[in-house]
Amino acid sequence: MLLSGVGDALGYRNQLWEYNESGPAIHQELKALGGVKDIKAELPDWPVSDDTVLHLATAEGLATGKVGEELLHEVAAKPGPSSILGVSQLKPGKEGGYRVPYNPDGTGCGAAMRSMCIGLRYPKPDQLLSLVAVAVETGRMTHPHPTGFLGAVAAALFTAYAVQRRPITTWGLGLINEACPIAKSFVDGREFAVEETLRDWEYFSEKWHGPALWPDAYGPAERDEAYKSFSLKGWAGRSGHDAPMIAYDALLGAGSDWEELLNRAAFHGGDSDSTAVIACCCWGALYGTKGVPDGNYVKLEYRDRLEKCGEQLYALSTENCQIEVLSL
Repeated sequence: MLLSGVGDALGYRNQLWEYNESGPAIHQELKALGGVKDIKAELPDWPVSDDTVLHLATAEGLATGKVGEELLHEVAAKPGPSSILGVSQLKPGKEGGYRVPYNPDGTGCGAAMRSMCIGLRYPKPDQLLSLVAVAVETGRMTHPHPTGFLGAVAAALFTAYAVQRRPITTWGLGLINEACPIAKSFVDGREFAVEETLRDWEYFSEKWHGPALWPDAYGPAERDEAYKSFSLKGWAGRSGHDAPMIAYDALLGAGSDWEELLNRAAFHGGDSDSTAVIACCCWGALYGTKGVPDGNYVKLEYRDRLEKCGEQLYALSTENCQIEVLSL
């Protein structure tokens, strides 16, 4: 939870880097700052963005320990996700009030970048059904298109895989071969916007099918081009399929090197805070704060709330949650 906020703050840089379309330019500015080791992520210069605010809102809903539809209403009542349209249509507390009408444009990364905490709540292999169910339903509160809410499944799943220490090279296969079929069956069984959802289903999976190939040169400029090549409408990381994809690419390439992870996930010419918030959450689950400069996190905005949520989700994750799937 803590390092997800760090990745967000560094990728965001108070709006300056989130909207900078040039990875090489960001790296030049980073060098002038003295590099990652010299960044003091604290207010007023390094606030977190809406990504962390919304991740916290989801996490605090999960941390109540509520399950089933009661949980979904709790999450729906939290500060609204990125889609203003989606939030305006939520009616927490009323029957079905955690759902919004199907939206063919609901493909953005807003569901993905707030869903890593779901993987912390349901990190065990035998909790996969609950993870997928909660990710789908909380994701499509604002992003009802499968490209949007399957991004929530990916972010939650990869976080759970990190906790499990599942080999990183298998995560993509797990998403496509294990989690997505469960999500499809779940959507079909819920009998809500099934026809529209299944009509638009394949884009997400098609984008994830490999093979994954890296060019010999893969610096900031080359990464910008690669990320754009599998993005929707040329804005890398803005959609539900490519935000976790870029995070995954960064995790594969960086290993245990924190600075290299940020180079790949946070400092590129796309939706850099949203890709970094996912990548850094998974990296934190794998490695903790080992190798992370103190200045990157000691005075991070909302640090106390992030750490408290992490502790609460860890405690809840030890409980048997399979009954939740039945109540959903």
